[in-house]
Amino acid sequence: MEIGYSEDRRQRMMRDQVQSRWMAAYAPVRHLDPVLVLTALALTAIGLVAIYSAKLVALTSQGRSPSEYVSNQLIALVLGILVMVILAVLDYRYLRVFAPALYGLSLILLVLTITPLGTEINGSQRWIVVGGFQLQPSELAKLAVLVTLASFLHNAKGEPHGGYVAAALALVLAPIGLVFVQPDLGTSIVFMWLTAVLFLISGVKVRYLFGLTAAGVGAVVFALQTELIQAYQVSRLTAFLNAGDASAAQSAAFQTRQSLIAVGSGQFAGKGLFQGTQTSLSYVPENHTDFIFTVIGEEFGFLGASVVLGLYLVLVWRGLRIAILAKDDFGTYVAGGIVAILTLQVFINIGMTVGIMPVTGLPLPFVSYGGTSLIVWFGMVGMLLNIHMRRF
Repeated sequence: MEIGYSEDRRQRMMRDQVQSRWMAAYAPVRHLDPVLVLTALALTAIGLVAIYSAKLVALTSQGRSPSEYVSNQLIALVLGILVMVILAVLDYRYLRVFAPALYGLSLILLVLTITPLGTEINGSQRWIVVGGFQLQPSELAKLAVLVTLASFLHNAKGEPHGGYVAAALALVLAPIGLVFVQPDLGTSIVFMWLTAVLFLISGVKVRYLFGLTAAGVGAVVFALQTELIQAYQVSRLTAFLNAGDASAAQSAAFQTRQSLIAVGSGQFAGKGLFQGTQTSLSYVPENHTDFIFTVIGEEFGFLGASVVLGLYLVLVWRGLRIAILAKDDFGTYVAGGIVAILTLQVFINIGMTVGIMPVTGLPLPFVSYGGTSLIVWFGMVGMLLNIHMRRF
């Protein structure tokens, strides 16, 4: 009897161990953040509708399928969801191991972009065509630089001294330089903003932050004096200051002026889906990418614009909550960096649409047309989910 009892108990113990291992492996899934995922999908759905509306008349007049751009974006959405799932399932702490490889790969792609292998569109060489798909390495570099900086500052254990600050700056200056010569001033600003935010939340001393600010201002003055920033870029940066001037219609302020007309004509409830005149007649250049918010403002009005802004506030809220509840400093830095990039791009993109910010060519996250950008943003959502699920 005792032998039988001992055997039964041993078998129960083995079953309990197997069950415990299974629960430990799948326990993080129970802490999935559905609000984060649904909000990202809602913004993407709004973007698909806006992209279709923005290109409907133009593509139809050319005898092309009006759903051409939407189809491309849907393919990117599927790939983005796949990347999101992968980055959510794999323990985010393993990213620290792969950070150097991700950083090195991003630098290689950025270098290839400015070689004959790169593709020039509208005066900027930011893309590499791979099998008919336009890959934008600067978008991938945002993710790589974020993970690399977060991993590096995590090693400082909350006390990043001058050596860490100098080394971190060296890591960031390389991709900034490669992106700047494309030229892509907007992404360069994103890298600088991301670095400043991560320095702040990682505990870099105030004197270093003031010193870096002074150095940044000096670098901008130097770039303007030596014409490192080209004349057309300066015009785009200053055009929003006189966008209301009638003479600006033939100058660099044309985009801003037309954007203001489109958004203003939407008034409170908008003109209705596919009813926007500024949109259908393509008065606003690049209204499916950088100026996608003009389509939302004209066709859905103040109400539609408020819904979009509200969805972004939900993303910021969830991101900040995840950063605060993260299990370790690395998770906090990654989540905080994602929120920083999201906040800056939304502010600059919508700001340049309504005339309070200069035109810098930054897409509206999840909404603007662009496959690489959409995939990267869903990858960032996957990282947030990962950090949230493993916060205990």
